Order: sequence, then C-alpha cells, then structure tokens
Amino acid sequence: MKTVIQRVKSASVTIDGKLHSSINQGILVLYGVEKGDSEDFSRYLAEKILKLRIFEDENGKMNLSVKDIQGELLVVSQFTLAGDTRKGTRPSFDTAMPPQEAEIMYENFVKLISESGLTVKTGKFGAMMDVALINDGPVTFILEKRN
Repeated sequence: MKTVIQRVKSASVTIDGKLHSSINQGILVLYGVEKGDSEDFSRYLAEKILKLRIFEDENGKMNLSVKDIQGELLVVSQFTLAGDTRKGTRPSFDTAMPPQEAEIMYENFVKLISESGLTVKTGKFGAMMDVALINDGPVTFILEKRN
C-alpha cells in the first residue's frame, strides 16, 4: 500500500469538466493498493497521516498535524502508485489489487480517515480525474506499508 501525501493550501477534483470536490488547507492523499494489502495497513496509514506533524507552528517548525490545525483532507484513489517501473519503459501493474477489491479498500480507508471528525472529500474511484492543487511548501511525503 502506498500513499503520497501533499500539504496543500487547496486542492480539487474535476470529473468531465465539473467540479467534484475541493478542500482548503490540509492534505491531498493519493492512495494506491497492491495485492496482499490489508485493512490493518489502511488503519496504520490513516492514523499516521492524521498524526503526522507536517504543518508549521508559530515558530515555523513542522510541529502540527492536520488534526491540530483542523485541516481538510482530499483522498483520491491512485491506481498508478502500484506501477512497477524497474524494467523497461512501460510500467507493469501486475502487483495492483483487482479493481473490485481495491474499491472496497479505498472506501474503508476514507471511512477510517473520516472517523477523525475532520472534513474529508474524495475523488471518484476508477474515474478519469483532473486533480489540481496548490502545494504548500512544497511539502510532499511518500508513505508505504508492506508485508
């Protein structure tokens, strides 16, 4: 399981030219699942994302979490995070979880994040989406959980 998280001033998802969802200050989460990933992995990453201190305090130090600042989260399914680019020039998606299972994992991950009480918006699983963001910093992290 892989996530890319970006501290944002704002972010949005547009589908078929129509605004689907948007957030203000917070975190954009790109979420990808692979074969063998579990709900425990999702729970671990959800807790980590909510507690990760990546927002600046009054002294300019990264010392506050998204919960501390009451930020918002935009969670977008990102199939291509499962891509393996080690061989050749075309990514292999053999390790990606099948779509039906991946959608359940994605929905459960969104539910876990939503339990924080923060505003949580989403993309649309399986849709072709335009994701826009103003990356704050830029601050970007890759979080993974593996067997």
